[in-house]
Amino acid sequence: MEQHGGWPGRSPWIREAVAGLPRDLFAPDRLWHWDGNAYVPVDRAVDPAQWVELLYADPDAPAVTQVIDGLPTSSLSCQAVVVDMLDSLLLEPGHRVLELGTGTGWNAALLAARVGGERVTTVETDPTVAETARVRLREHAPGVRGRVGDGSLGASDPIAPATAPYDRVIATYAVDRVPWAWVAQTRPGGRIVLPWGRLGHVALTVADDGRSASGWVQGLAQFMPDRNAATAAATASQDFAAVRGSGGPQHERPWERDLTPLRDDWDLRFALRVALPDLHVTVAADDDGLNAWLHDDASWAVLAANGDGTTTAHQGGTRRLADELDRAWGAWHAMGSPSRYDFGLTVEEHRQYAWARDPATGPRWP
Repeated sequence: MEQHGGWPGRSPWIREAVAGLPRDLFAPDRLWHWDGNAYVPVDRAVDPAQWVELLYADPDAPAVTQVIDGLPTSSLSCQAVVVDMLDSLLLEPGHRVLELGTGTGWNAALLAARVGGERVTTVETDPTVAETARVRLREHAPGVRGRVGDGSLGASDPIAPATAPYDRVIATYAVDRVPWAWVAQTRPGGRIVLPWGRLGHVALTVADDGRSASGWVQGLAQFMPDRNAATAAATASQDFAAVRGSGGPQHERPWERDLTPLRDDWDLRFALRVALPDLHVTVAADDDGLNAWLHDDASWAVLAANGDGTTTAHQGGTRRLADELDRAWGAWHAMGSPSRYDFGLTVEEHRQYAWARDPATGPRWP
């Protein structure tokens, strides 16, 4: 963290809290490692060196703590991202904090190190995960209130009226749409930090009248999604081959853009996520060059390298996804290629939208 410049100067308390509450105090005895084909278990008793490596080798790498049906469902988030989000929270002694997504309990313990355990309420949807975290928090951060429930409802239990409205709310899993309950349970002027769109985290400030919250993208990170939303999406979503089917393309045209930025430029990827939120994009190279596969669970497109330096767009379905991608990409350039930090969100009870550069006058996307 020191070598990467990862410790925020305005929040020295975070480094002290991390030093006093190291990740291994909250890690389960079984972690999971991606071996290139599947997640395989790494048990502390069997391979303690690799177990420690998964926890501490890279501050930008999460440690997967739970795998269900071959997919990761819970983790110890990257230490660098945890620190960055805590810094964005602007947490001060005396604040009351609501955390959504207890996980191992590590983040809740760090919050408690700043404000005291009795001022932290944390909600976890998985009863088994919640119970494990409760045991760790009882030892390392006594007083933290743990709840089992749907995080999208906030702290929706009989005790909530005694602790809400909160001064600060922080989520540890990604959402595409910010639950209004998070805003409703935060006081005017309070701050909400959350991972949005699985690509970046955002800090929102609740308006003085409590009827909206707005704020800027703070950093780039990929987070696990809301467990309930992820289950629904996995049920509804199809892979590319299923969407394309066996039929040929209905439309073909030359593709003029270099696909390298679509793979490597995270500012472009963020902007496209804002403009085309339902578009799934995969980019990979073969012997002919870079290719991209696009689909929205109904329509599809392939940007296929031809081996001679040219690329062809093949499209099928009711939408022309390659054309939409091309227009959104061009619009981003026309705006001066804004970075992820030029974007923000505004959340109201019945609508929310992303914007660029200015929440009042900048371009908006629902």
